[in-house]
Amino acid sequence: MNIKSLLLGSAAALIAVSGARAADAVVVAEPEPAEYVKICDVYGAGYFYIPGTETCLRIGGYIRYDIGGGDIGSFDGARAHDVLNGKDQGTWYKHARFSLKTWTGQETELGTLKTYTETRFNFQNHNGDAPYVNAAGNPSGQPSLNFAWIQLGGLRVGKDESAFDTFIGYAGNVIQDTLVPYGGFDTNVIQYYFDAGNGFSAVVSLEEGSGGGTDGFYGAGTIDSYVPHVVGGVKYTQGWGAITGVVAYDSNYEYVSGKVRADVNVSSAFSLFVMGGFASEGKLNDTSVVLGTVDAGGRGFYKPWGGKWAVWGGGTYKFNEKASFNAQVSYDQWKNLGVAANVAYDLVPGFTVTAEVDYLHAGKFDDTDFSNWTGATKKNSVGGMLRFQRSF
Repeated sequence: MNIKSLLLGSAAALIAVSGARAADAVVVAEPEPAEYVKICDVYGAGYFYIPGTETCLRIGGYIRYDIGGGDIGSFDGARAHDVLNGKDQGTWYKHARFSLKTWTGQETELGTLKTYTETRFNFQNHNGDAPYVNAAGNPSGQPSLNFAWIQLGGLRVGKDESAFDTFIGYAGNVIQDTLVPYGGFDTNVIQYYFDAGNGFSAVVSLEEGSGGGTDGFYGAGTIDSYVPHVVGGVKYTQGWGAITGVVAYDSNYEYVSGKVRADVNVSSAFSLFVMGGFASEGKLNDTSVVLGTVDAGGRGFYKPWGGKWAVWGGGTYKFNEKASFNAQVSYDQWKNLGVAANVAYDLVPGFTVTAEVDYLHAGKFDDTDFSNWTGATKKNSVGGMLRFQRSF
């Protein structure tokens, strides 16, 4: 082999090696975007991990605007006054609300650790005349802390609504579901929930109540000693619906109150419910020291209806994925009759418009027994409401 051939062969080998190395060159990957929020789907949609922790957080709420008219056209008691003489004005009732909610969840060696909060910010027509206050006794539209509880396993402590209402369920999908009221709501609680996993569940709740007698409608709801109000309930749930019962003991007025409810899923589009309330009166008709010469009118935190018994019934029919019809009829021993019906329509996901018509017949139209607690100014009242709500 001569020198020329050796040089040519070496050059060809170098070119081949260089080509192979060029073909095998390392390709630098594009940087992946940083994952600032890690999704947590253990507790449902919307949760994410708080960075650096094992706690899952969800933030939500709604913005609501109500326009009411007629005699009973405002759920939260918004009323207007004539600017010259201060008299009740026959005009629109307006109410705006922003509700901020938070949920957290975390698994621990003692079970799931959960929290829930809801704070509501309200703006409404000013009203200075009792009894036009909302269900929480808040006439001025001030912010309210409606929920703030901690739950570990089955043990829950904090600010909640009474298990007398939450465990058995509210009174239908109408806006004005308390034309005949079915229970007091805001309270501090110590509760224990038991779920057997076969459709059977139960609750025991020690409660403080709310209101010191100044609201009149529920009597003096807050305990005035170290003895709490006690609520217990059992529920059996299956695909066809549910059967639920709750019993409450009021430590102030020493009466017992209960409710029994049946929910039936007639079809995937049609559901019905019926709920009955019954109670002893204990000391509810005794003169209240807090109220002076005005008694509680036979009403209490766990018996806000008139007389010893009351009944509520209604249902929901879904026309399609966007529209539904909701109705409720309520009646008590004092012959108070309430009828509410609405159509709710989802314009787009998360934005619902509801149009409702309401009727109230006040059986005992007497201010001394607070029969007409809704603020209606006559024996037969008709009103309506248009609600816009953006939930997120």
